[in-house]
Amino acid sequence: MAAKNSVYRKKILNNLYFSKMLSCAEISERIGKSLSLTTKILNELIAEGHVVETGYAPSSGGRRPQTYSLKADIMYTVAVAMDQFVTKLAVINMHNEYVGEVETLELNLAKENDALAKLVAKIEQVIQKSGVSKSKIVGIGISMPGFINSHDGVNYSFLEAYKGGITTYITSQTGLPAYLDNDSSIIALAEQKFGIARKYANVMVINIGWGVGLGLIMGKVLFRGDDGFAGEFSHIPLFQNGKLCSCGKSGCLETEASLTAVIEKAIAGLSAGRTSILKAEQFNSETPEKSGNAIFEAAARGDRFAVELLSEAGYNIGRGIAILIHLLNPGLVVLSGRGSVVGKILHAPIQQALNEHCIPSLAANTEIVISNIGHNAQLIGSSALVMEKYEKSVPVKKKIHEAA
Repeated sequence: MAAKNSVYRKKILNNLYFSKMLSCAEISERIGKSLSLTTKILNELIAEGHVVETGYAPSSGGRRPQTYSLKADIMYTVAVAMDQFVTKLAVINMHNEYVGEVETLELNLAKENDALAKLVAKIEQVIQKSGVSKSKIVGIGISMPGFINSHDGVNYSFLEAYKGGITTYITSQTGLPAYLDNDSSIIALAEQKFGIARKYANVMVINIGWGVGLGLIMGKVLFRGDDGFAGEFSHIPLFQNGKLCSCGKSGCLETEASLTAVIEKAIAGLSAGRTSILKAEQFNSETPEKSGNAIFEAAARGDRFAVELLSEAGYNIGRGIAILIHLLNPGLVVLSGRGSVVGKILHAPIQQALNEHCIPSLAANTEIVISNIGHNAQLIGSSALVMEKYEKSVPVKKKIHEAA
């Protein structure tokens, strides 16, 4: 019975994490156990200081039920949000609040052979700086671009040379469970659990960044495909431009609509004499993060050239979305990820492309919105990945040092 109760305790904690606040009856329904057993376990969690009473739910005509939520500091996760060039890390509590500051690590995944060792060292540093004991950390959630086998913790695009998988290596070095998934799927998870997509059944979450990723929520379930590779939106062949894509093919959406393509067009335009507050010296191949931010900042200040670059990218993204709407007929499209900071600029050209390329009756009820969690989505999603696995997790008993 004790072992079974341990499972139900985890289920209760997990449901409270994702829902923030629930009544005893709601918890009972979600974990599929009787109200009496749920009340018993809930009272134990309250006595132990894990759960607190948070007032009463709105009245529905009868007695208002007592609601409960997690204490913020009962557990923590380490969230790791990676792109091709910069990695962000944070220790996060059960209220999705950062403990200390979000740390950054410049890490070129394609070029640095010791990237994984550097990542582990940074994870350890972030944990130490947070002041949180490892005993209270339930896991490390890692999101990164590429073709990822989340079950085996392997990324076939980056860092695949590490024997046993990325997560096996990180766990062996830190002593903490580690979980890995694709960045666009993780951003979609954050939008589904904590963002604007919570009340929708069918959602496309567009991750606008160095590529153009896609997270699919179908029937309220995050859809990953048979091999976990669903959502490679960047690589739909949309153009006859002869431009080589990072995937090795040509004419992919990424070649015209990604932030990488926008930077290339900015450099070409400035070289051709385009008037702009942007300067050629702001564009350095070694610091693409700064180059992208420069374009965003110029557009926010109304720079015509910067707005034009982003608008063109938005229109091309809209052409791709039009294809997806014809295939999937979603109720909501969320513009998320790094590019959501200029979502207002992208929204109009995306809508224009839909007006031109979508059958009106198919797109009529599809809403296009800008994420309300934006650039935080990947970190929040990485934390949520850990908590998704929490119910079935097995504690790592000791730190084992193994060579990669």
